Amino acid sequence: MVFTSTVFLFVFLPLFLTVYSLLPARWRTAWILLCSYAFYAWWRPDFALVFIGSTIAAYLVGQHVGRWRTTRPRTARRLLAFGITLQLGTLAYFKYAEFGIASLNAVLVAWGAAPLPALSVILPIGISFYVFQAISYMVDVWRDDAPDRARFVDVAAYIALFPQLIAGPIVRYKTIAHVLATPRSSAALVGEGAQRFMLGFCKKVLVADALAPVADGAFALASPTAAEAWLGVLAFAAQLFFDFSGYSDMAIGLGLILGFRFKENFDRPYIAASITEFWRRWHMSLSRWLRDYLYIPLGGNRLGTGRTYVNLMLVMLLGGLWHGAAWAFVAWGAWHGALLVFERWRGLGDRPRSVATVTGTFMLVMIGWVLFRSTDLTHAGGVYLGMLGVNGWGVSPELAWQLSPRALVTLGVAYVLIWFPTPVAPERARGLAAGLASGGTHLLRWSLLPLFVLGVMRAIADSFSPFLYFRF
Repeated sequence: MVFTSTVFLFVFLPLFLTVYSLLPARWRTAWILLCSYAFYAWWRPDFALVFIGSTIAAYLVGQHVGRWRTTRPRTARRLLAFGITLQLGTLAYFKYAEFGIASLNAVLVAWGAAPLPALSVILPIGISFYVFQAISYMVDVWRDDAPDRARFVDVAAYIALFPQLIAGPIVRYKTIAHVLATPRSSAALVGEGAQRFMLGFCKKVLVADALAPVADGAFALASPTAAEAWLGVLAFAAQLFFDFSGYSDMAIGLGLILGFRFKENFDRPYIAASITEFWRRWHMSLSRWLRDYLYIPLGGNRLGTGRTYVNLMLVMLLGGLWHGAAWAFVAWGAWHGALLVFERWRGLGDRPRSVATVTGTFMLVMIGWVLFRSTDLTHAGGVYLGMLGVNGWGVSPELAWQLSPRALVTLGVAYVLIWFPTPVAPERARGLAAGLASGGTHLLRWSLLPLFVLGVMRAIADSFSPFLYFRF
C-alpha cells in the first residue's frame, strides 16, 4: 500500500484516523501496531511474518541486554552481537544472496569453473529501514540511551510505525518512546500534519511523476546524445529529490497527525557547497544512522588521519551497498567516499556557498546519480559517453515525444523550487527575502488544497506510481 493510492487515501487512512481519534490514549499504540501490520501485509502477508519475527527478536535481545548490561556485561555484549548478526543476516539473505551468487558465478565462469545454481529471492519491501531501526533499538539499550523496560507493543509499534515504515525517515526509539506510551495529538498538530502531507503528496504526484517519463526515456536509450543524457540526469536528479523528499514530507505529516514529531530528512541538499555538506542535507536520518552506528564505532576521526579516510570510504561503500545489491551502487558509494576523503584532505568540507561551489557540487552529485540510476556499470558508461557528446548533441525522435510542454515546464519549476528560497523550502533570511518567503508561505497554505485535489485526480488517472526508495 502506498500513500498515493486510492485504497490508502479513501479507505485505510480515514478508517485508521476515525478509530484512532475515538480510542483512549492508552489503546492507541496497539491500534497503530495493528494497522501498521495490516498496512505492510497488504503487499505480501507472508513477508509480514518475517517482519514480525525480526521485531520479536529485537525486543527480546533488547530486554535481556538491558537487564544484563551492568550485572553480566560480557554476556550482554555477546547477546547484542548475536542480535545484530541475526538482523543483518536476514537483510543479507533477502537483499544480497542473489547478488552474491551472481557475482561469484561471474568469477567462476571466468576461471572456467562450473557456476553455482542461480538463486531467486524476492526482496521484502522496507526491509532495509526496519532492520536499521531494530538494530538501533538494541544498540541504544546497550548504550543506556533507550529505556530497557519498554512494553513490547511500544517497541513493535516503533519499528512498524506505518508513516515511515517503508522509506523512512529512520527514527530513534528514544525520540518517540514518550509518545508511544500514551499517544496524544492536538488540533494544531493535525493542521500542521495535514499541510505537510498535502505538500509531500503534491511534490510526488505533480512534480516527481511528471519528470519520470523524461528520466526513464533518456536512460532507456542505448546511445544517448549529449542533450538526451544531460536532460535525463537533470530530470532524474529532480525526480529523485521530489519523490523521496515528498515521501518524507508525507511521513512527517502523518506522524504529526498522530502526535509524533519526526526529525527532518532533507534540508535543500542541492544548494550544498561541498559533498560533505550535501550529506548533511540529503537523507539526513540515514547519514545520522551511519555516523552513530558505523562511523563512530569504527573509530571515526579519533584514530589518525589515515584511519579516518578508511572509515569514510568504508561507510560510503556500505551505504552504497545498502541502497541496492549491484556494483553500480557500490561504485556510487565509492564515488562519494572518494569525494569525502578528498574534501577532508584538502579542507574543503565547509566551503562558503557561492554560485561556483554550489554548481560544482551539484555537478559531482549528478555524476554520481548516473551510477545510482543505471542498471549496471556498462549502462552508466554509455550515459557518461553521451554526456561528453560522443553520440552527438541533438534530441532523437525516441525521446522527443516524451518532452511534452508539461514535462519541460515542470522541470524548470522543479529547479526554481530547488535552488531559490521558496515556500516549499524557505531559507532563513532577513529583510525583503524574509518578507517574500513569509508571504509565499501564506500563499502556499491557501493553494495546497486545490493542488492536493489536482494531485489526487492525477494519481487516480495515472494509477499506480511507486516511490523510488521502495526498492531499497
